[in-house]
Amino acid sequence: MSFTTRIKNEISNIYENTNANHSELSAILRNSYNVNENNLEIITENGTVCKHIYTLFKELYNINVKTEFKNTKFSKNRLYSITVPDKLDLILKDLEVLDDANNYKLNPSLLETEDEKRAYLKGTFLVSGSINDPKTSMYHLEFSIDYLSEAEYLSNLLNEFFLNSRITKRDKGYMVYVKEAEKIGDFLRIINASIAVLYYEDIRIYRDHKNMTNRLNNCEQANFEKSLNSASHQIEDINLIKEKMGIELIPEKLAEVAEYRLKYPESTLQELSEIMTLETNKIITKSGLNHRFRKLKEIASKLKEDIE
Repeated sequence: MSFTTRIKNEISNIYENTNANHSELSAILRNSYNVNENNLEIITENGTVCKHIYTLFKELYNINVKTEFKNTKFSKNRLYSITVPDKLDLILKDLEVLDDANNYKLNPSLLETEDEKRAYLKGTFLVSGSINDPKTSMYHLEFSIDYLSEAEYLSNLLNEFFLNSRITKRDKGYMVYVKEAEKIGDFLRIINASIAVLYYEDIRIYRDHKNMTNRLNNCEQANFEKSLNSASHQIEDINLIKEKMGIELIPEKLAEVAEYRLKYPESTLQELSEIMTLETNKIITKSGLNHRFRKLKEIASKLKEDIE
């Protein structure tokens, strides 16, 4: 069972107050209905969603709604058909799907409260939404919408909840989508998918922790390689000085640090400063060591110029 199916099954068992149910059913019809032989028909691949829509029609309009399986060569999954045989005009106008001239319309009067807005998002998700499983793929919430006006309407509604949604054109219709992991978790809270939220947030926290650990490991590895590379150049400078003029001819402090670098070739500057402080009983800081290595580099550079 996909993550999207689990979410839809969960929220299909939640019913709101009458006004919110109106808003939810309006969203469902605006994004999924057909008129077939003067009957209003809704098709879904989810049996629990089918039952939920059936219940909304019965509670709001007290009508006989027919449900049946429907096979089609264009879908591998079993399809469920919900057919409303009467009160068609009443329902479409009451839910503000069509205006008095039977034109598609926006329906702001059904979205006056936050509960109604949440219900509208829930209904839209039930018939046109999907969320990738955070365990197996990238974070992604999307809605497949037929008309640009509805896509813009939905996107604006999502953004009232600060979800940063965007719209893109598809071959058929439009996609309204959200990519940010935290915002998708917020959407699940908005539609009251409590169980899905717990699962989603557990996976998100685990992935974020894993990614942070990987970044830290990569950073540590990069710093280690940088230290080795720096130590290698320091050893080259020291060996050149030994070969061309002798360590005994350079200042005592520089000779001392050269000796310790050759003795501990893989130590970082911090580690080397701690070793020298411990063994010489003199405080030698990391910055002090860095200063001495710069002096050794200057000597080695002059020797290279003389050679050339």
